[in-house]
Amino acid sequence: MKYILLLLLALTVTFSSCEKDDICDAATSTTPRLIINFYDFNNPTTAKPVTDLTIIAEGMTEGVTFNSSTLINGSTVAIPLMTTADKVKFKFILNYENTDTSLTNEDDIEFFYTRTTVFISRACGYATNYELNKTTPYTLTDAAIADEKWIQEIVVLTRSITNENETHIEIYH
Repeated sequence: MKYILLLLLALTVTFSSCEKDDICDAATSTTPRLIINFYDFNNPTTAKPVTDLTIIAEGMTEGVTFNSSTLINGSTVAIPLMTTADKVKFKFILNYENTDTSLTNEDDIEFFYTRTTVFISRACGYATNYELNKTTPYTLTDAAIADEKWIQEIVVLTRSITNENETHIEIYH
C-alpha cells in the first residue's frame, strides 16, 4: 500500500510540473504591415477615402486582402512588405472594378527597406521588423501605360515599421 501511495505521489509531482502547451496569443504582435493613410491633396488635414482601390504586389495576380476584401474603399490600408527581400513593388490601381476603363488609374510604388528578425517567443516564433531607407524610402512611377499619376505626394511619417499602431506613410491624392 505504501508503494502505491508513493507511486501516485511521484506521478502527481511529475505531471504537475509539466509546462503548458505553447500557444501564440492572437494579440501578440508579429510581423507588422505598412500602414498607409490617404488624404486630400488640396486639403491636407482631411482624410480622403479611395474608391475601389486594389493593391497588387509585383509578380502577383490578385490584390492584397485588407478587411476581407481586395477592394479598398476607405482612407486607411495595411499592406505586407516582403520578409525575404529588401524591396517590394506594388501597383496601386484606383477604380479597379469600374466598367469605364478610362476611369481606372494605376500608379506604382516601390518601397526600399532593411529587415531585422526578432524572436517573439517559442510559440510565436520570429517576426520581421522593417526600416525604410533614409535616402530613398520609395519610388513613385506611373503605370507602363501612362495615364497621369493619381497619387500627388507621399510622406514618410515613420521609417521604423515595428507595429501596426501608427501610420507609417501618408498618400495625398
